[in-house]
Amino acid sequence: MELRHLEYFVAVAEERHFTRAAERLLVSQSGLSASVRSLEKELGAQLFRRNTRSVDLTEAGRALLDEARRTLAGARAAKDAVAAVQGLLRGALAVGTEQCLGAVHVPDLLAGFRGRHPGVEIHMRQDGSQALAEDVAAGQLDLAFVALNDLPPAGVSLLPLSTEPMVLLCHAAHPLAGREEAEWKELDGETFVDFAPGWGARDVTSHAFTEAGCQRVVALQVNDVHSLLDLVGHGLGVALVPRHIADKPQADALSVVALADGSTAVWRAAVAVPDQARMTPAARRLLGMVPGLDAVPSRRHSVPGGGSPRP
Repeated sequence: MELRHLEYFVAVAEERHFTRAAERLLVSQSGLSASVRSLEKELGAQLFRRNTRSVDLTEAGRALLDEARRTLAGARAAKDAVAAVQGLLRGALAVGTEQCLGAVHVPDLLAGFRGRHPGVEIHMRQDGSQALAEDVAAGQLDLAFVALNDLPPAGVSLLPLSTEPMVLLCHAAHPLAGREEAEWKELDGETFVDFAPGWGARDVTSHAFTEAGCQRVVALQVNDVHSLLDLVGHGLGVALVPRHIADKPQADALSVVALADGSTAVWRAAVAVPDQARMTPAARRLLGMVPGLDAVPSRRHSVPGGGSPRP
């Protein structure tokens, strides 16, 4: 099985279109189609259902996709490892991050890395922590800066960065404004502003309400911190956020209230990393530049302080 065939297969699967995949890979569509047919023949299975507008993965194609991504990631890591032994650092570095993580300023970190290693092409994607951890497991990201409330996916470990409490943000005219603490039961019936499921703050908050035995309904859902602060600032709802978000200038006019028994509402920032055999030299170099990271895993040792994979 040729790596080129797997690369072409993954491109078609992600683009769901042969023409777009060929344009992405800078190859002819006929050559791409022939490569996919060759792979299907070798595997003895149809990988795509084709129609005039798009292509969809068959069950066999879905089974192959994650393994194909892992194989390609492993091949890239092998090439990069040889280059590193030769004193070179090249290739690509794919990084994921949840926005406003607090523990590390990712733009500063990537800028410092680019200054030291200009030969490495940097890719970055912002998303919810759960999706980013799953992409690390699938080999689509080399590492990701996340805040996970649950254990990471199998094949992924967490390097802890920092912890901080979640706090309540509300409008200055809200009945809870000015209080030192709020009880969980006092939040029953409140209108909440929050992020989409899978984002760190949403998952931590949902877990904390479940532990407190309280119900919560999110009426306003956002995908960025500034929109959340704006909605709370207009008195349209309250929000639970990590303490560092409450310190933003955009939150200056809001009231910040601690949570009584806030031990269940804790923001834990970490770096999600793959199994050591799949970690690229570029990823190791970036980890070595992360402030607050106690130890960078070597190729021969497991990740210190990481979460256990799901059974």
